[in-house]
Amino acid sequence: MSTVLVNNSVASSNVLDQYVVIGNPIAHSKSPSIHAAFAEQTRQQLAYQRLMAPLESFVQTVETFRASGGKGANVTVPFKLEAYALANQPANQLTPRAAAAGAVNTLKFEVDHLIGDNTDGIGLVADIMNNAGVPLCGKRVLLLGAGGAARGAILPLLEQQPASLWIANRTLSKAQDLRAIAQQFSPSSVVEVATFEQLSGPFDVIINATSASLSDDVPPLPTGIMTSATLAYDMMYAATPTAFLRLAHEWGAVCRDGLGMLVEQAAEAFYLWRGVRPQTEPVLRTLRTELQAIKPV
Repeated sequence: MSTVLVNNSVASSNVLDQYVVIGNPIAHSKSPSIHAAFAEQTRQQLAYQRLMAPLESFVQTVETFRASGGKGANVTVPFKLEAYALANQPANQLTPRAAAAGAVNTLKFEVDHLIGDNTDGIGLVADIMNNAGVPLCGKRVLLLGAGGAARGAILPLLEQQPASLWIANRTLSKAQDLRAIAQQFSPSSVVEVATFEQLSGPFDVIINATSASLSDDVPPLPTGIMTSATLAYDMMYAATPTAFLRLAHEWGAVCRDGLGMLVEQAAEAFYLWRGVRPQTEPVLRTLRTELQAIKPV
C-alpha cells in the first residue's frame, strides 16, 4: 500500500526543508497551519505537510520520507508507540522525556541516526505556566488518569518541583505502575496515588488526562478537591467545554482546555528542528477564534 501525502507533494516544494505530521487518519490535523505560522513568524524556509501512513507501514513511511530528504516529522495516533520503538533502536536516540513518556511524537533526522522526542508534556507545562500564568513549583498537583497521556506529562511536571504530584485512576494498580515510572526518572519527587473516590482536596492544579472527555463524560470525582483558586485543566479541547470543565465551572474552579497544549507542543518540536523558538500567543489566539466560530451541532 502506498503512502498518501495530503496537500501539496514533497516534489512540488523540494527547494525547502521538508517536515510532515504522520498519522492515520490525518486530514483533521491542525499542525500544518500551526507550523506554517511559526515558519512565517521566524522567517524559516520550510514546507510542512500531512502524511497518511498505512496502518501496517509506519516505519516504511518514515524511512521513505527520510530518504527523500525529509528533515523531521511529528507523529500522531496511532503511531506514537511505533515511533518510540523506532527511536529506541541502538542506532537511534531517545530523549529523556520520550523515555519517560514511553511514546514519541517528534522525530528529527540527523545524518546517521534519528532522534525521538516527546513534546506533549512540556507543551502542557508551558501552557499552564506561561499562558495560564499558574506556577507549578511548590503546588499540590493532581493528574487524573494513568494512560499514555498521563505518562507523557509525568517528567515535565515533576521537573517543576511541585510539593506533591498525585496520580488518580479508576484502577489503583495502573496509578501505582505510573508512580514507579515517575520514581525511576525523578526519585526525590513526592508522588502519591489514589483511586478517584479516595481523593481529598483541595488541589492547586488538576489535570484531566483521561479519555472521558471523548465520550462527554467525567471521572467520578469527590467534592472538595477544587476551590476558586484551583486550575482545572483538560488536555482535550472542543468548540464547547468538556464535561470535566463544565463540572469544574460548577465547582468554582478556573477552567482551561488543551488547545494551548497543542500549540506549545508544536512550538517545542519546531525548536528541536530549527533551533528557533516561535511565539505561541498569536497562533493560539487565531486557533481560539477559529474554534469559537464553530457552531455546535
